[in-house]
Amino acid sequence: MGLARKAVADASITFLWVFAMASLGAVSTSIAPSLGLDGPGKGKMYIVFSLVSFLIFFFSFLGQALGGASWNPTTIVAFSFAGVSNDDLFTLGVRLPAQMVGAVGGALTIWEVMPKKYKHTLGGPKLKVPLETGVAAETILTFTITLIVMWAILRGPRNKISRTFIIIGATIALVIAGGAYTGPAMNPANAFGWAFVSNKHTSWEHFAVYWAGPMIGTICAVLTFNLIFGRHQVKGQATKKSKAKKTKKPGSEGQAAKSKGLKKESTGNAGDKMKAS
Repeated sequence: MGLARKAVADASITFLWVFAMASLGAVSTSIAPSLGLDGPGKGKMYIVFSLVSFLIFFFSFLGQALGGASWNPTTIVAFSFAGVSNDDLFTLGVRLPAQMVGAVGGALTIWEVMPKKYKHTLGGPKLKVPLETGVAAETILTFTITLIVMWAILRGPRNKISRTFIIIGATIALVIAGGAYTGPAMNPANAFGWAFVSNKHTSWEHFAVYWAGPMIGTICAVLTFNLIFGRHQVKGQATKKSKAKKTKKPGSEGQAAKSKGLKKESTGNAGDKMKAS
């Protein structure tokens, strides 16, 4: 897949992800009464987490169908830094802005189409603790989810459905753990989209908590993964190297035979000279 198509795919899937995730509050609020879960308690939370599980499952397969499209910058940075993908710095410099554009589009669109009575359910991750604590929280949360995702995909079960359920469980657990700190985000593009809507996308707080923290956590997760499991090599590269070792250059056997013959001749000539002397 060409870089332009990758960027379009990333922007599209990020747009859909932000739009879908933002609609969960309204959806859970509207269907809770019909399920008898509109009273006080955790009924709506169960609905939201069920929908989140479905969305992660659906978007994982959608991303594969789109040729490896991603809606989270930390994911493509992690696999690039780990040497698993073929994305270099230039490629990342195109794909990350594409995700940011998609996130902004998704946030603006859902904000415009959402009925007024449900608009109170909209909004991205919000910092609820001091700045330093928020940065630490996003770093730790992103470190954890990145490490789990890398393990699940590269070293985990071969079955794709099993891997996806591992990622779903980890995501929900970390969302619960980080809810009282930063939202949480664990996704700089999603955070950027909503920060843009509220005109906070250029603030130091947004950059430190929702970009610096997750990226530091991502790099640390990759280093930890490589330390524990060793550096993972791209299958295509490994196959090329193994083929190169097995394949000999044309005429290499003939050249080797010639060199051996020359050595024998030179040895014989030297012997004749010794005898003659």
